[in-house]
Order: sequence, then C-alpha cells, then structure tokens
Amino acid sequence: MLRAAIAFFILAIVAYIFGASGVAGLSVEIGRILLFVFLALAIISFVINLVSGRKP
Repeated sequence: MLRAAIAFFILAIVAYIFGASGVAGLSVEIGRILLFVFLALAIISFVINLVSGRKP
C-alpha cells in the first residue's frame, strides 16, 4: 500500500510537469488517502501486537 501511495505521488509530479493539474490534484489526493490508510493500519497492527504480547 505504501508503494501505491508513492506511485500516485510520482504520477502527480509527472502530471504537474506536463501541465495536467486536474490529474495531478487527483493523484495527490489518492496518494494521501492511501498513505493515511497505511499509517492507520500500521498503528493498529503495532497496538494489537503490544496488547497480545506475542513475539513476531
């Protein structure tokens, strides 16, 4: 999921360079959403791991 977020940010930069500001804005928003979802899942996983007490 983090790779997808980075890919959308790169797509946004390329689209902005070529003048497609609508595509760039949309790509940034999708990348931002994916980044927040990734961070939320990572934090939830970390907390569950702490609570369960199991070693990885």
